[in-house]
Amino acid sequence: MPVRPATPEDAAAVAEIYNYYIANSHATFELEPVDGGEMLSRMEAGWKIGYPFLVYEDGTEILGYAYGRQFRPRRAYLHSIEISVYIRNGREGKAIGTSLYERLFAEIGKGDFHVIIGGISLPNDASVRLHEKFGFAKVAHFREVGYKFGRWIDVGYWEKVLGERG
Repeated sequence: MPVRPATPEDAAAVAEIYNYYIANSHATFELEPVDGGEMLSRMEAGWKIGYPFLVYEDGTEILGYAYGRQFRPRRAYLHSIEISVYIRNGREGKAIGTSLYERLFAEIGKGDFHVIIGGISLPNDASVRLHEKFGFAKVAHFREVGYKFGRWIDVGYWEKVLGERG
């Protein structure tokens, strides 16, 4: 299977994929590119506390990645996980995001999580479709909370409740 856990050696390729979105898209509100070292620091911070980080590899090329991260720092949010997925530019529409999310949700299911949250800067029809395909429902819409490329951008939040906590 082309989806596997990321390794430190993947950091530069992951940063390259992400930097496309920083420079060309409102999918992230970051404004400055990141290098492999910065990306590795972010990956390691998640690994240290048990969050999954996966890559989709075709031969020797990383075509996408998906990961979970802490939703909010307060302890009461411990059982909520925020997710993201990014696909290499030009490789969209090949079910890479679906493959990454299938494996990511399997990994999340092994943990002690109750809710999965996806934030989507809008408009982004492909990301909305992907999340809703996996049973997410839109639960919030914040107007004009980000400013990038000379315009205000809305953000929506999608949520999937995994099950009851006792």
